[in-house]
Amino acid sequence: MTVGELLSGNDYIVISKGKEATITGVYCCDLLSIAMSHMESGMAWVTVMANRNTLAVAQLADAGCVILAEGVTLDEESVRKAQEENITVLASEKPIFETALAIYEKL
Repeated sequence: MTVGELLSGNDYIVISKGKEATITGVYCCDLLSIAMSHMESGMAWVTVMANRNTLAVAQLADAGCVILAEGVTLDEESVRKAQEENITVLASEKPIFETALAIYEKL
C-alpha cells in the first residue's frame, strides 16, 4: 500500500505531504531511541511524539510516513522542516492502537 492509498480513506489529516512511499508495515513507539533502532524502512510510524527529533528519526529510519495519533500535531517550524525533508506527516484523532490497527487491516 502506498501513502496515497492510505490517504484515500479520509481518515487522516495531512500535515506535510512528502514522498510517495510504499508502506511496508506499522510501527508504534514513543521512545525515539527505540524507534530509531527497531523501526524498519517503509513502516508507517504511529506516535504522539511531535517534534523535530521525531522528524530526524523518521528520516534516519526511512519511515514510510509519520502518523501523529491522539489529535497531536506539529508546530509550524516542524511542519516546514518536514516539508523541506520530504517527510509525510499525518494526524489522527484516534488513539495509537486504533490508528495502527486500521493501517494494519488495510495492509
